[in-house]
Amino acid sequence: MKLLRSALRRRVWLAAPLILSLANGAAQTPPQNPQAETGVKPGAPVVVRSYPPELVRSGRDLFRQDCSFCHGRDAGGGESGPDLTRSKLVTEDVDGDKIGAVVRNGRPDKGMPRFDRSDQQIASLVAFIHTQQNRALTQKVGGRKGVDASDLQTGNAEAGKRYFEGAGGCSTCHSPTGDLAGIALRYRGLELEQQMLYPERAKSKVTVKAASGQTISGTLEYLDEFTVGLIDSSGWYRSWRTSDVQYKVDAPVNAHVELFSKYTDADIHNLMAYLQTLRQEPGSIPAP
Repeated sequence: MKLLRSALRRRVWLAAPLILSLANGAAQTPPQNPQAETGVKPGAPVVVRSYPPELVRSGRDLFRQDCSFCHGRDAGGGESGPDLTRSKLVTEDVDGDKIGAVVRNGRPDKGMPRFDRSDQQIASLVAFIHTQQNRALTQKVGGRKGVDASDLQTGNAEAGKRYFEGAGGCSTCHSPTGDLAGIALRYRGLELEQQMLYPERAKSKVTVKAASGQTISGTLEYLDEFTVGLIDSSGWYRSWRTSDVQYKVDAPVNAHVELFSKYTDADIHNLMAYLQTLRQEPGSIPAP
């Protein structure tokens, strides 16, 4: 978990993180036919894979550390992450060939950061996820589970603060007493982590240079191939034909996506822990 672990897309943090999209098209509601949902043809025999108990336990611990905030503690799905026990990708996975690729490469377009995991760690995750899928196939289909708050509180806040102010470079764009003041009151749990990893609702900035040489900056309000529009510092909406001006868009979400390849697991956990301490609203008097 890693700036906003599971964000993030409103899904982060990651991720993260398996985060948001191991399941291609996993249903939001319980399927009428679990075998069809998992990619197994109705009536076809289900191949049940077994793994050493020690390997499954190791994968369970790793999954709950890095993946449960989106996918639930038992891989059955969370508020935003799909249910991996009904994932077609998981069903088609052979010895981690698909799960491993998603874990190591991430899904930046979905708000999922990459995880630098060894072959043994990937094998343990695969063992746990497949074991959970096997159990799901033998049980009645239930609803999607929630995410426990404890799953998001495994980091070190002091370490997160040091990363925020130093190696992470977060303080170059954000301030704990400015734009992030009270963020832990505005966003809680998984939603806070998603904002950290993939702040898709953050407004983009744009700078427009007119033919006259005049430069105008503001919040991007509209953009297509013909028109660029912004809200300037006075609150006025202004627009131009794109063919008549030069413009540059600064999208906050892009900067966060670029960080996906740089985060370590500890970075995301620690940043989340630090952000959860930012409960003081700007201008308020600190508690004694």
